[in-house]
Amino acid sequence: MSLSGVGSGVGSGVRALRALRIRRPWRLAAEASALLIAVVVAFPLYWMVLSAFKPAGEVESTEPRPWTLSPSLDSFRRVFQQEEFGRYFVNSLIVAGTVVIVSALVAFLAATAVTRFRFKFRTTLLIMFLVAQMVPVEALTIPLFFLMRDFGQLNTLGSLILPHLAFSLPFAIWMLRGFVKAVPEALEEAAYLDGASRARFLWQILFPLVLPGLVATSVFSFISTWNDFLFAKSFIISDTSQSTLPMALLVFFKPDENDWGGIMAASTVMTIPVLVFFVLVQRRLVSGLGGAVKD
Repeated sequence: MSLSGVGSGVGSGVRALRALRIRRPWRLAAEASALLIAVVVAFPLYWMVLSAFKPAGEVESTEPRPWTLSPSLDSFRRVFQQEEFGRYFVNSLIVAGTVVIVSALVAFLAATAVTRFRFKFRTTLLIMFLVAQMVPVEALTIPLFFLMRDFGQLNTLGSLILPHLAFSLPFAIWMLRGFVKAVPEALEEAAYLDGASRARFLWQILFPLVLPGLVATSVFSFISTWNDFLFAKSFIISDTSQSTLPMALLVFFKPDENDWGGIMAASTVMTIPVLVFFVLVQRRLVSGLGGAVKD
């Protein structure tokens, strides 16, 4: 190797080291900021779990500490000793599961229709999907109450499922539209030339390709339905057997003194299904959100 080649290599290495030194402080600052944000976001979750395991004396202490040397399961015992807690848990699973499955299927078919087919008022329909996202839920609670009353759905799980479907579908359809649009039409034409029917292309080819988007929309539908308190409080009036988990927290709010240990324990139990759901779909969720951002 010639001296000029060695000198060129050394010069490139020096420039690379200088560039690394310039970028390194910015990278460290970004990593430190991300770590700080993660700590701030995770701290309420940590405090909730910690309070659930603290004895009653430490929970009610005027000098709270971010640790406990004597963890206790008394708060969880009080939660599971509630007669209706298991029923509330099952009701929440039924409502959230139904909303996730039905909204995913309907949104997939609707997104395919508004993307692949040309029809009158298609643009108007898409604009209506966006407008529907701008209306606050609180403004529609009273009209929905009278609507559910007229249909005879008060004090039933249907009064919780139908409104959540109505609020989940516009967002899901708009988000899935980008995934369906990203699938080349040439792939559809090739499938038809190979003898595939429209239904076979829809479920065996298109559905697996947009599955990450379905997972991403399902996560948002699941969280909003699982954590719902407004509809459960407004539509389940007298039949407490149809209530969901957020209503179980009201048992621990008492006129004289709130049972904060029980509240934190019940909240921890409520959080576990959400964490399990995230763990099961995290890979497809990341790819789905990435596809949505790219679109």
